[in-house]
Amino acid sequence: MDKEDLKYYAKVHSIESFGTVDGPGIRFVLFLQGCHLQCKYCHNRDTWDMNGGSYQSLDEIYEKILKYKNYICPNGGVTVTGGEPLLQIHFLISLFKKLKDSGIHTCIDTSGMVAITKNVEELLSLTDLVLLDIKHIDNEKCKELVGVGNTLELKFAKYLSDHNIPIWIRQVLVPGLTDDKEDLLKLKDFISTLKTVQKVELLPYHNMGSYKWKKLGNVYSLENTPPATPEDIERAKKILKI
Repeated sequence: MDKEDLKYYAKVHSIESFGTVDGPGIRFVLFLQGCHLQCKYCHNRDTWDMNGGSYQSLDEIYEKILKYKNYICPNGGVTVTGGEPLLQIHFLISLFKKLKDSGIHTCIDTSGMVAITKNVEELLSLTDLVLLDIKHIDNEKCKELVGVGNTLELKFAKYLSDHNIPIWIRQVLVPGLTDDKEDLLKLKDFISTLKTVQKVELLPYHNMGSYKWKKLGNVYSLENTPPATPEDIERAKKILKI
């Protein structure tokens, strides 16, 4: 598939037509296939491989969204997640242009682990909200957790703030990995430098996706890591003051 085709086709993992946790209101959630990170806690391990999923056309996806417009508007909208949706940025630009023309709220759920290119700038100009998954505030710990450092995602966050793009910060709270008090205080300090953060969400780690790793023949390295408890979440919230 050539570059021009990438504007009109997406590699889709799955679709959720009535999402309630990925942005405001009721959302049509599009899960795109492919991810360049290797998060140890990933519960959608099957989204990593770009050879997975199935191709769907821009018109096909747009028509599916329009069927639910009366349910998702005016308080909800469309959220594109993954995998890492920014790996299919040409398609996203085309889709978001159509959604904006139809008055539908647009949201991206992303790690922000990409360079700020002209394509990224264009997409973000069409984006009403970014759910930004901060993997880890410590660069070295981030490398250990997801395979790369956090330099790009922190720059991405700054870009969103500088260009008045609303942000919901998210972090998966993994006992023993992302719940250290000093790290959470550093995260709090970083968030305080951003002007457009509307919400900070802590997502409790769980191992319900571990079977996908095993099904693919992969080792799930967090097998012995306990799920985050409500008490763990409350402790972290107090540190972050959210």
